[in-house]
Amino acid sequence: MPEIPQHRIVLRPVQTELTAPAGSALRDLLFAQGVEFPCGGQGRCRGCRVHVLEGLASVNDAQRERLSPEELATGWRLACQCTLDDDLVIELRQWDAAILVDETPFAFEPRPGLGVAVDLGTTTLVTQLLDLSTGHVLAVRTALNSQARFGADVMSRVQFAVAKGGAQQLRELIRQQIGSLIEQLVFAAQVPDGEITDVVVVGNTVMHHLFCGLDVEPLSRYPFESEHLGLQTFHAGDLAWKLSGEARVRFLPCLGGFVGSDILAGILATNLSEREDLNGLVDLGTNGEIVMGNRQRLLCASTAAGPAFEGARISMGMRAATGAISEVKVKDHAINCRVLGNVLPVGLCGSGLVDAVAAGLELGRIQPSGRFTDGAGAWELAAPVVLTQGDIRELQLAKGAIAAGIRILLDRFGATAGDLKKLYLAGAFGNYINRASAQRIGLISFPSEKVEAAGNTALLGAKLALFRPEGEDGSFARLRHQTEHVALNADQSFQETFVEEMAFPQSTSA
Repeated sequence: MPEIPQHRIVLRPVQTELTAPAGSALRDLLFAQGVEFPCGGQGRCRGCRVHVLEGLASVNDAQRERLSPEELATGWRLACQCTLDDDLVIELRQWDAAILVDETPFAFEPRPGLGVAVDLGTTTLVTQLLDLSTGHVLAVRTALNSQARFGADVMSRVQFAVAKGGAQQLRELIRQQIGSLIEQLVFAAQVPDGEITDVVVVGNTVMHHLFCGLDVEPLSRYPFESEHLGLQTFHAGDLAWKLSGEARVRFLPCLGGFVGSDILAGILATNLSEREDLNGLVDLGTNGEIVMGNRQRLLCASTAAGPAFEGARISMGMRAATGAISEVKVKDHAINCRVLGNVLPVGLCGSGLVDAVAAGLELGRIQPSGRFTDGAGAWELAAPVVLTQGDIRELQLAKGAIAAGIRILLDRFGATAGDLKKLYLAGAFGNYINRASAQRIGLISFPSEKVEAAGNTALLGAKLALFRPEGEDGSFARLRHQTEHVALNADQSFQETFVEEMAFPQSTSA
């Protein structure tokens, strides 16, 4: 057989060089470098736009529909629709931000052996290897979730699993990836893999179902409830992992609807279920998850916030990475933008989006309705990055959903924002968001001193669970019994509250 020719790709601004056979899907090559495909590579969005600086990349009907003639003429392409047919130099939004890990100290009862904690997120994966006799973290490995090539959000994964029969593919993909990360942990720590006795995995309800091989079809339609939310236990041999075949693997139980075991782990990490005062936990992501309560009662809910907080569906949106505007501040009646990596800006990440809208409100460029005061369709933040009217609306939808969910849960307690002792913000976005900006846009209507960035509570909770084997004290079962799931889509007041919360607060300046 004739040898397949190889082509070279140079990725800017990071100058990464790749070599691959002619005809390779550009989607697969770029996904390995961290590029995401929000619509699952179907050519239905513009989330994987790349700028071809040198070389030829073909154009098809999907690209003609999504990209303007001017964009096509100047080299813009949808990566998901291209194959490698030439040497290329590509400018892309290289996702190089660190994935949030956890180094929080915690109390524990020593036990023999090694354990692995896994935070299985929709976008990212974090794994930590622990010495269970000392609690020390021996190694850490992170990665982008390999399922993301089939969609950036959970509903895209559900659609792929149900409509396209991809459930088995998604299951095998994530099981193999986690198994590979555990092998890397063992190699990095130079420990015998046979000493790993326990693996704890946490994730949202869709990740729970896909990993465990459970039917996700009920999650694709109203009322979005599944009967299979409980603890799922395997042995490493069942998953074809290169560990002792008897090593136990537990995927912790979900709490209801789209509130997964990552939130159960967050409750463990923040000790929410043991507190006397009313406290809250919010995970700001594509699927915003909220818990309110104390030792007597916990209420939880999820709301479809959309991917705006992660930069998706934003005209020049991207994840927090090189070239992203991550901070916008007002100084002398003008804005100053901070760009990650100290390079020219190429896009806007979630924290930058929140800052930009807060700045626009303070400068009077944006009205409480979300409209630009001057009637313009866009506002240039730092050339060539602009904030559009559509971007503001995406943020309004996301923040309105979260704020409405918080209000409804507080109402169920007969409480107001003033009654809350502390609000913990979980996850990467919650860790990096400017709390003053979040307050200015009405996302978090609490005094700054009541809001605390709690880091990766899902990972910390998974580590705590390594020292709390289910069945010995029934702690997970008790926690689930203590927690009531509130289906916001069935709450008669949600739609009205959501519409009210979409508006931005009036100016707070004197």
